[in-house]
Amino acid sequence: MSSTPIYKVIFYNQGQIFEIYAHQIYSSDLYGFVEIDELVFGERSQMLVDPSEEKLKSEFEGVSRSYIPMHSIVRIDEVAKEGVGKISEAKGTNVSPFPTPAFTPKKPD
Repeated sequence: MSSTPIYKVIFYNQGQIFEIYAHQIYSSDLYGFVEIDELVFGERSQMLVDPSEEKLKSEFEGVSRSYIPMHSIVRIDEVAKEGVGKISEAKGTNVSPFPTPAFTPKKPD
């Protein structure tokens, strides 16, 4: 693997599955969020344009850091090299947010 790790993050957001690549992933100071920093987008030939990757680039244009809720994350992998990021529809899959609270409130005495 290279000296700078690359992470593939797959998460669910508003009925879509996002697959993005980043150099840094860590637990955020914001409770219940994962912080994704240094997003990586493929530098492809201008001759071939992947509409899914272009949609992803425009979605994260100008974003230096993103905070993703932990319950939306499907998977995080450390990979040897960057792949093609994409956004796909989640219809027909069994991916859904986990509907439990992050903490249990105390009952009054």
